[in-house]
Amino acid sequence: MEASRGEEKGLSGIDSTERTTRVATALAVCINDYRTTLNTREVTSDETEKDVLLKACHQRCADRTLKVLEKNGGIYIKLGQHLSAMNYLLPSEWTTTFLPLQDKCPVSSFDSIQDMFKKDTGEDLWFYFSEFAEEPIGAASLAQVHIATMKDTGRKVAVKVQHPELEAWAPLDLATTRFTFSTLKRFFPEYDLEWLSSEMDVSLPKELNFVEEADNARRMKEHFAKLPELPLVIPEVLWAKKRILVMACEPGKRPDDLEYLDANGIDRDEVSSTFGRIFNEMIFGDGAPLHCDPHGGNIAIRKNDSRRRFGRGPNFDIILYDHGLYRDIPLPLRRSYAKMWLAVIDGDVPRMKKYAYEVAGIEEKDFPLFASAITGRDYSIVSKQGSILQTRTSDEQQNISGALQEGLIVDLVQLLSRVPRIILLILKTNDLTRSLDENLQTRQGPIRNFMILARYCARTVFYEKLEEIRAAGSLIWPTNALRMFAAWLSFARVELKLEAFELYLGVKRMLGMQSTEFGSSPLQR
Repeated sequence: MEASRGEEKGLSGIDSTERTTRVATALAVCINDYRTTLNTREVTSDETEKDVLLKACHQRCADRTLKVLEKNGGIYIKLGQHLSAMNYLLPSEWTTTFLPLQDKCPVSSFDSIQDMFKKDTGEDLWFYFSEFAEEPIGAASLAQVHIATMKDTGRKVAVKVQHPELEAWAPLDLATTRFTFSTLKRFFPEYDLEWLSSEMDVSLPKELNFVEEADNARRMKEHFAKLPELPLVIPEVLWAKKRILVMACEPGKRPDDLEYLDANGIDRDEVSSTFGRIFNEMIFGDGAPLHCDPHGGNIAIRKNDSRRRFGRGPNFDIILYDHGLYRDIPLPLRRSYAKMWLAVIDGDVPRMKKYAYEVAGIEEKDFPLFASAITGRDYSIVSKQGSILQTRTSDEQQNISGALQEGLIVDLVQLLSRVPRIILLILKTNDLTRSLDENLQTRQGPIRNFMILARYCARTVFYEKLEEIRAAGSLIWPTNALRMFAAWLSFARVELKLEAFELYLGVKRMLGMQSTEFGSSPLQR
């Protein structure tokens, strides 16, 4: 495999100039291309021709940008991967062009890895390991993973090592990214993406510190150890330096490897619902940290029949890697977020608006767009009671795509620039888990995961009400007892609905029914 350029050439001033010049040149050419295209569209009367002109410009600029991202590597690859997932925000020409970056990551040479070990630990790599595979089993934008054997214990481990040149390039690359987005905003003020570079300024230093990642992994492992019913595996961390992380080897298959799932009798619907439970626990669980980068490359599935008891429960493990990007959600925000989602599921627009303002400062005029952004659904569906639980139709998808083409995408960019960063990360997690669910090609539609979400939201609201009742006095006081019973009844209603639906799915599986239509399910009567 080809070694990274930075490690071979050295981080000279010439390299820095070349790196920056690539970005500046592509930026200038793309800005000029868009301005010329937009001016041409102004004097063109044919709507079809206008559309063709803009799409062609999108494609040219995306192709130019892709070449820069690939040549510069590292942080730029990570930025491109993030942009490729933003199909709700960017034209398809951009997101589709950047998709290859998901599997096109730099690989650092074995010699450079050995040099880094010596520099960072003061010892040769072979001081720690009796075996160390020269070729990585996986490479990402910031790091790569090698399989090794510990010298003292003989234990097989996975060693995550940062690309050696990244630490030196990071300050320059972050500054160039800030310059790029601020320049775009100056020329196209309606298309403000500066929040992306702001988020990278905060998140990237954390992701480049593997000691912090090790602490995150231990926190997550401790939290889910209290929930053995959830089949989540966090690889045990043995030791960590800033650029080196040694952990237990926990192999598995990608969650979109449908052939593996089907061949091993792993129910895709169960995998999907388990994802829902795990990530809702991260958002709503008391003291739970939130993993903010749960894409397909950071998750693995493996068969594990020992988890199944009396024919029930999951027969698989979900393994979660890459714990560099974590956030903690403040309790008041978590509670308002729960109430907002309960309102969405109920189709209660006044309550939705109230809690959207509490959660993200969303004003009345921006609410329809925000509601569509968080659900991935057309607002006409979101605003109808129970409609959010139904599978999205092709007509609805066309309505959403058409609205974005007609200019709502600019409004969405401006809206996201005003939303608190923690909300953006929660929405990013929701988008990624929704993508995981779609890749699994489940039979059940969205209803089950929405009901799982409702359970966690209802639990959060129930605990808040208990706290309020306790603050008002003894729980056995008649008035307080009635309030507690009412709160429990509201929570139990959601629990019973979900249990009824789980039973309904179980009966369908027994009868071999595969339909994705749930119009007659117990939850929609």
